[in-house]
This record gives sequence, structure tokens and C-alpha cells, in this order.
Amino acid sequence: MLYPKEFGSDPLFPQASDFKCEFKDHWSGQGIMTLKAFKKGDTIAKLAGEVVNSMREHTFQIGHNKHLLDDYFAGHFLHSCDPNASINTKDRKVVALKIIQAGEFISIDYTHTEDYLFRQFNCRCGSKKCRKVIAGKKEIPRSSLTVSGYYGDDDY
Repeated sequence: MLYPKEFGSDPLFPQASDFKCEFKDHWSGQGIMTLKAFKKGDTIAKLAGEVVNSMREHTFQIGHNKHLLDDYFAGHFLHSCDPNASINTKDRKVVALKIIQAGEFISIDYTHTEDYLFRQFNCRCGSKKCRKVIAGKKEIPRSSLTVSGYYGDDDY
């Protein structure tokens, strides 16, 4: 299991035999790669973590001023404007939005779960649906010319 024992032993928790956290590239950083395939509609995993009242780098919003801190799994999902997965924040389950092959990274659309992002960023997801600048649901995306990336956008 990817979660520590103190989180419990729910059989839907992500298993080390099914996922690994791996470096994708300099722009994306680390992501969660699947080691098995999922069909559209499959439950990928149930999430766990500490509920905190402030947004942090590896949290996702589960309610008004409530965020789930998950440094082990969901906190490493990559962003895509055309994601392959979504998070049901009420039951804390991750569901496949399309077929996911073994070896693919799990991606979600950060705008769908967050009112405000830890930081806005220039998107390079490569999707035809790419919005270029990613912000939370309640934020106005800043121009891609004024959003400074974590590593420095001019390097790419």
C-alpha cells in the first residue's frame, strides 16, 4: 500500500503493485504512473490523508476551507486540460474518465477541484483543449506573460 499504516487498510487504497510515483519531466515534475490499465468509469483508488484548513502544495479541496493533504498519492496527480481521471471529493474516490493504459500518468483538471490554486501556472499539457493558464474556479487567470512558473518559463 502507498499510504502509511495509520491511514487504515481500506482495500480501495492505492497499492504499490498498481502505482508508482515517478519523475515525468522537468516541467511536470513527479506524477503517479499506473502499472495496470483502467477502463472508463473504473474506480482507480480511494484517497486518504490529513484534512487541513489551508491550501498547500499537495492538497486538493474537499470543501469550503477544507483540503486533503495527500503527499503519498493524489498530491502528485498531474494536471491536464483533458484529464484521464477525476476526483469525487465527497467520497474521496478517483474515477477513470477514459481508458488509462499501464504506464500512463494519472491526470486531473486542477480547476475542477480547486476554488483557488496554490499558484497559477502556464500549462503545457499538450491537449487540443489546453487553456494555457491554469487557475482555480474562482480566480481570473493571469496572462501567460505574467505567470511565473516554478522553474522559470523562459527555460523551455
